[in-house]
Amino acid sequence: MTSPTPTPIPRRAAVLGSPIRHSLSPVLHRAAYAELGLTHWSYDAFEIDEAALPGFVAELDASWAGLSLTMPLKRAIRPLLDEIGAVARDVDAVNTVVCAADGRRVGENTDVPGLVAALRERGVERVESAAVLGAGATATSALAALREVTDGPVRVYVRGAEREREMHAAGERLGVAVTVRPWTEAAEALAAPLVVATTPKGAVDHLAIEVPAGPGVLFDVLYDPWPTALAGAWGHAGGTVVGGLDLLVHQAVLQVELMTGRPGPLTAMRTAGEAALAGRS
Repeated sequence: MTSPTPTPIPRRAAVLGSPIRHSLSPVLHRAAYAELGLTHWSYDAFEIDEAALPGFVAELDASWAGLSLTMPLKRAIRPLLDEIGAVARDVDAVNTVVCAADGRRVGENTDVPGLVAALRERGVERVESAAVLGAGATATSALAALREVTDGPVRVYVRGAEREREMHAAGERLGVAVTVRPWTEAAEALAAPLVVATTPKGAVDHLAIEVPAGPGVLFDVLYDPWPTALAGAWGHAGGTVVGGLDLLVHQAVLQVELMTGRPGPLTAMRTAGEAALAGRS
């Protein structure tokens, strides 16, 4: 008589942030679990701000495999971790927490390799130079990714002296030759072989009329609404466009692998993400 198959121990993961209602992470991770046959895994979303984060982390038990983090928690999580990976240290941002079997909480960053993977999927292996629109955590991740795809200078277009200092410091820390330019000159960025737009919704819509003939590659990190005005104009002019869903899927693929130990199923996750966005429009 054969012994009954043991019931798998439930495993949990979730995305935390505020606001969190818009997040596609549950759609992507649940699609991955379904494709991988991980029926005992669950993935949820929790509205958590910086004040609530320590209490939430303190309550994590052995069933938890990991966390995805969005704003405003990517830096707030750092004091609550036992270990931080090299890329997360470089960009001073943790978007993934892996709950190890020995109880350690390890912070990682999948945004940076996700950016690189999304570009390479579209055939962008190397460019002479690049431009970044915007500042902050996403722009810093873009600078870290650009170390992998360009040997030349990176121009960063920002608003205000404080942002200028932040991006100079990020460039020095990351070993990237950064030139910071004022936001009033942002239209100049569009002539670069690779442009990475890291700004909030609507912030670069006015640049749509400035897209040059025969543009290079635009990586717009937004995914909802899509296409953005800039991405639409860029594609119409014949340029290559990489979108925020590409980034979201590629970084989530890496998160799935870190948390489950199994490669994330890219196609299934992208299909689920596309369907979810189509349902919103």
